[in-house]
Amino acid sequence: MTLPRLAFAPAPPPLLPVAGTGLSYPVRRIFCVGRNYEAHAAEMGGTADREAPWFFLKSAQHLHPAGADLPYPPGTADLQHEVELVVALGEGGVPWGWAVGLDMTRRDLQARAKEARRPWDVAKDYEGGAVIGPILRNFEPAAQELALRVNGDLRQRAPLSDMVWDVAGILRHLAGLYAPGPGDLVMTGTPAGVGPVGRGDTLEGTCAGLPPVVVRIV
Repeated sequence: MTLPRLAFAPAPPPLLPVAGTGLSYPVRRIFCVGRNYEAHAAEMGGTADREAPWFFLKSAQHLHPAGADLPYPPGTADLQHEVELVVALGEGGVPWGWAVGLDMTRRDLQARAKEARRPWDVAKDYEGGAVIGPILRNFEPAAQELALRVNGDLRQRAPLSDMVWDVAGILRHLAGLYAPGPGDLVMTGTPAGVGPVGRGDTLEGTCAGLPPVVVRIV
């Protein structure tokens, strides 16, 4: 078989470290769940979806590794943080590992898109829009507290048990829409307390039992 000649070298797959193993997890897709905490849905002027979770995607190439400075993105004057539990999937679309992530959002662009009843991909899916910490293989989500601090000040905090759709419910619905598998990440939604950040701010997302996700905006 003759291999095709490529016009340029393809980008390597984005990788996340697997804590304590020396392995790297190649990322294929990033699925995100919207409005999965009642209080956050309310602060955004909406309600949680109890009939089914709803999804949007972030490009794998827009993954930003924790610990590396994150440039303030272009086109926005209102960059906001959203801390989330992240599920890394394995064969059959079942949980393979767990992490803490930040769904970074260009909120002003999202607001404009909502007002015009247009898709808001540009608000969510851009370079550096998904900041995710190291993956841990052994973790059992229950009532652990998910939290986000900016320069040490607490901004977001809620137990994972506050999720409208738990991980099993999210994955069940996802499997009815896609064929999830190895390389797929699922960001499970954010608690209330989202807010703006600027250059010089340091963000730290935590969940008991998982490595933190830390990033500085530059």
